[in-house]
Amino acid sequence: ALGKTDILIGTHRILSRDIQFRDLGLIVVDEEQRFGVAQKERLKRLKTQVDVLTLSATPIPRTLNMSLTGVRDLSIIETPPKDRLAIQTAVVQFSRQLIHAAIDLELKRQGQVLMVHNSVETIYSIAQMVQETVPEARIAVGHGQMRENHLEKIMVDFLNYRYDVLVSTTIIENGLDIPRANTLLVNHSHRFGLSQLYQLRGRVGRSNRRAYAYLLIPSEETLSTDATRRLAALDLEIRGSGNLLGQEQHGQINSVGFELYMKLLQETVQELKGEKTEEEIQTSIDLGLDIQIPHHYISDPNLRLWLYKRVGLPSNEAALANLKEEVTDRFGRYPNSISNLFEYAGLRLWAQRLRISSVDRKDLKVLLKFQDDTPISPSEILGLVHQRKDLTLSQDGILTIQVPSPSAVQLFSSIKTVLEIINARIGCHE
Repeated sequence: ALGKTDILIGTHRILSRDIQFRDLGLIVVDEEQRFGVAQKERLKRLKTQVDVLTLSATPIPRTLNMSLTGVRDLSIIETPPKDRLAIQTAVVQFSRQLIHAAIDLELKRQGQVLMVHNSVETIYSIAQMVQETVPEARIAVGHGQMRENHLEKIMVDFLNYRYDVLVSTTIIENGLDIPRANTLLVNHSHRFGLSQLYQLRGRVGRSNRRAYAYLLIPSEETLSTDATRRLAALDLEIRGSGNLLGQEQHGQINSVGFELYMKLLQETVQELKGEKTEEEIQTSIDLGLDIQIPHHYISDPNLRLWLYKRVGLPSNEAALANLKEEVTDRFGRYPNSISNLFEYAGLRLWAQRLRISSVDRKDLKVLLKFQDDTPISPSEILGLVHQRKDLTLSQDGILTIQVPSPSAVQLFSSIKTVLEIINARIGCHE
C-alpha cells in the first residue's frame, strides 16, 4: 500500500479487500480458467484504468467471445515447442480391453501412463483392476489424502521411472512435467468440466513422442445431453459465450440463438467505438429446389442442424469453399440436395453484396427484387435489359430472368451470369 513493492506475486489472496495498492498499473492473471467471473471483476475494480493480461492454455468461452467481438484483444501462441506432436484424443466407452491395449502400447515403447480416477473411495479397486488387466505393469496410486511425504515419494518414484502406471485423482492436473508419460486415461470423463479436461490432457504429450488421451465414459445412454456435447465437441458454443455484461458464466443465448446474440453484440461494440455499421440484408431465396439434408447422408439430427446453421454463416466464397471441403471430408461426397443448399448460400452472398432482398422462381422465370440502396442504378439495369433478351424490368423495379429450363444447373447458371454482369458494371464505375 505504501508503494515500496513494485511487483506482487500471489494467489487469490491478493483479491482480498484488505489488500490495497498505491498505484496499480498492470495485472497478470495466469491460469485464467481457475478464476471465477466475480474474482476477475474484483481484479478490474482494483483500479479503473488498469491493464489486464490473462494467460491460459484452456479455451475460455467468455474471454474468447470478448476477443472475437473486439471487447478484448487476443494473442494466440500457435507454434508448438520443437518436435512437439499433437495429442490424439478419443472419447471411448470404458472397457478392460481398451485399457489393456492402451497401456500395453505405451509399455512397449518404454513409456508411462497416467490414469485419472477422481474418487479416493474406489481408487484402489480401480488400481487393482488395472493390475489384473496388465499384470506386467508396475502400478502406483496417488491422491490428496495421503501423507505429504508418502505422496511426494510416489511422485518422485514415478518421475524416476520406478512405476509404469500412476492411478491418481486430479492432483496431477497442474505442475507435472513427465516426458515419459504419453498416454492418459480419464475414467468417468463426463463428470469433468472443459477446463479440467484440457488441463488433464496437457499432462501428456510433453516430449517428441505421439501422445494419446482416452476419455473413458460409461454407455452413451447413461450420459446427460450436456456431458455428451461437452465430450464430443469441447467447443465454444457448448458452454455458451457467457453474459458479457454481468457475472454469470452462461448467458441467455438459447433464447435468441448463438449467431444472433454474437451479431447483436458485435454491432453494439462497433456502435460504441463510433464505427459505421451497414445494415445486413437477409436475402430470401426460393427456387423450388430440394435443399434438404437427407437422413441417409447425415443420420444425427444435431449434426444436420449444425450443417444448416453453418451454411448460413459464411461471409465470403472462400469460407463457403472451406465448408464444402469440411463436409466432404467428414461425411463423404454429398448428394444433389446439399449441392443445391451450397448454391443457395453462394447466391445469397452475391445478392447481399448487390442489396437484393429476394430471389424467387415462378415457372421459367426468376424474379430479383432490389433494395432502394442497391449500388447499381436503375439506368444501369435498364441498359442491361436492352442488351439481353432474357431480361425484363417491371414498373416496380423487379428484374426478371427468363431461364431455358427449370433444372438446378440451368437455374444457378443463369442467375449467376446476370449477377456477375451486374457486379462487373458496378466495378467499372468504382
